[in-house]
Amino acid sequence: MSSGDRPASLGGVIVATALPYREDAAAPAGLAVDYDRYAEHCRWLVDSGCRGVGPNGSLGEYSSLTDEERRRVARTAVETVGADGVVVVGVHGPGSHQARHWAELAAEDGADGVLCLPPTMYRANRGEVVAHFEAVASVGLPVMVYNNPIDTKVDLTPDLLAEIAQIDNVVAVKEFSGDVRRVLEIKEKAPGLEVVAGADDVTLEALLMGATGWFAGFPNVFPAESALLYELATAGRLAEARALYEPLVAAFRWDSRTEFVQAIKLGMDQVGRYGGPCRPPRGPLTEEHRAAVTADMARAVDALKQRRAA
Repeated sequence: MSSGDRPASLGGVIVATALPYREDAAAPAGLAVDYDRYAEHCRWLVDSGCRGVGPNGSLGEYSSLTDEERRRVARTAVETVGADGVVVVGVHGPGSHQARHWAELAAEDGADGVLCLPPTMYRANRGEVVAHFEAVASVGLPVMVYNNPIDTKVDLTPDLLAEIAQIDNVVAVKEFSGDVRRVLEIKEKAPGLEVVAGADDVTLEALLMGATGWFAGFPNVFPAESALLYELATAGRLAEARALYEPLVAAFRWDSRTEFVQAIKLGMDQVGRYGGPCRPPRGPLTEEHRAAVTADMARAVDALKQRRAA
């Protein structure tokens, strides 16, 4: 892909795609990636109004994949979406050489951009974080840096983001701290950096504060409604956006919990999509969590049915 073909923005609703498996005794943990079903899911998300997809994120269980599977997942997304949407590939790695390697493969395979965490295995210092993103950005694809201090123990504060934003090709941040106050502070300290809502349960708040994207989990379950929520929020139609958001937010809160992958996959199952199991180290939900997700999802589904019938 030439630089002239790349998107000017990594905003809009880009879905961090869940990954389906099928039973196969020869595959890791007895579960093989179901690429055909994954392609159909990516197509459904874009056809339902989402701007694009994000393969190989934490929701896509990238760390449980073999290298061959991980690359094929990204290629499947790129081939399936084509020119109808954007594909932002997760290139997370323990160090800059691994992350840069995955970015190079993403570029070869036609990705529109990459999503990248800081080094994933330890609490990197400021200089190491900046060097990590410099290495990934040197590949030439637009980079969305990912702030997830809960899981990585590295906090990309607005002050640090102001330095990272000076790196060529760094264009956006996926903000997952849960602190909606940061949206305006990032915009003040790094005015050229696009702020993307990363946590589903503060999405409306972030969009109203000026975020221009949503890198999202629960649109795997509710893509059309999520695209509409984004449209209403960015158009400033607050009353309509709240009426849609409030019945969904209890389910959305699972996106910020340890069991978010299992919860979103169960939500997909509940609406007639295939979510299915996870690979280790993720195991099945406890009965208590399963009951809670089911109840939160049921309320969301009932509210949407009433909305459609009105």
